[in-house]
Amino acid sequence: MYSDELTKRLSSELSGNLKKAVLLWLHDPAGRDATIVREALSGNVIDLEAATEVICSRTPSQIQVFKQAYYAKFGVHLEHDINYQAFGDHQKLLVAYVSTTRYEGPEIDPMMVEKDAKDLFKAGEKRLGTDEKTFVHIFGQRSSAHLAAVSITYHHMYGNSLKKAVKSETSGHFEYALLTIVRCAENPAKYFAKVLHKAMKGLGTDDTALVRIVVSRTEIDMQYIKTEYQKKYRKALGDAIHSETSGHYRTFLLSLVGPKH
Repeated sequence: MYSDELTKRLSSELSGNLKKAVLLWLHDPAGRDATIVREALSGNVIDLEAATEVICSRTPSQIQVFKQAYYAKFGVHLEHDINYQAFGDHQKLLVAYVSTTRYEGPEIDPMMVEKDAKDLFKAGEKRLGTDEKTFVHIFGQRSSAHLAAVSITYHHMYGNSLKKAVKSETSGHFEYALLTIVRCAENPAKYFAKVLHKAMKGLGTDDTALVRIVVSRTEIDMQYIKTEYQKKYRKALGDAIHSETSGHYRTFLLSLVGPKH
C-alpha cells in the first residue's frame, strides 16, 4: 500500500531497546533464533553465552528449522559460524547439538540411563581431571527426557546433583552449555525464569537478554515461565519488567508477556 518496507520504516522511526525488540518480533520463531544467534556470533560484540543459550535450550526440531532459516537469511551454515567463534569442548558440544537428530518423545531406556549416569561419574567426579569427550557425547546425543532421567539417577546413585558435578568438573562456556542443556531437559520454563531474573537483578538491566528471552519465548512457553518466576521469586514477571524498564519499551515487553494471570 505504501511502497515502503515495514522493517525499514520501523527501523528509521524507532531506536534503542524498543527498536531491537520490535524488529526481532517481526520474524517468525525460527527467524528470531537465527537472527539472535547470527548477531551473537558475528556482531560487533561476540556473545557466546547468548548463542549457547539459544542453541542449547531449543528442541531438535526447533534447531532444524532455525538452521534452515539461518542459511536462507545469511547464506552461511550455522556450524560454520560456531566453528569460527567457539573453540575446544564448547565448540564440539555446540556442533554436536545442532547436527544430531535427537529423539523428542518421553520414552526412556532405564538401563541406558543408568549406564550414562555411571559413565558421567567415571568421566568426572570419580577421576582426577575430566574426560570431556564423555560429557560431549552424552549431552550432545541424548534426548531431553533421557537427560532429565540421568540427572535424577545420578543424584540417587552418587548423592550429588549432576549440575553440581558439571560445575566442579568443567568451566567457562563449556560448563554454561552443559548446564543449559540439563536445566532445559529438566524444566525449560524454570531455566528461563532464572535467566530473566538474572537479567533484571542488581544495578542496571541486561536489556539484550531481556529482549532475547521475552520476544523469543512469548509464542513458545511464556505462561509457564511466568508461573515459574512467580513461584521462585514471589513476584509477577510483569511487575519485575515494569520496575526495571520504562516508556514504550516497557509497554511493548509487557504486551508480549501478557496479563498477570
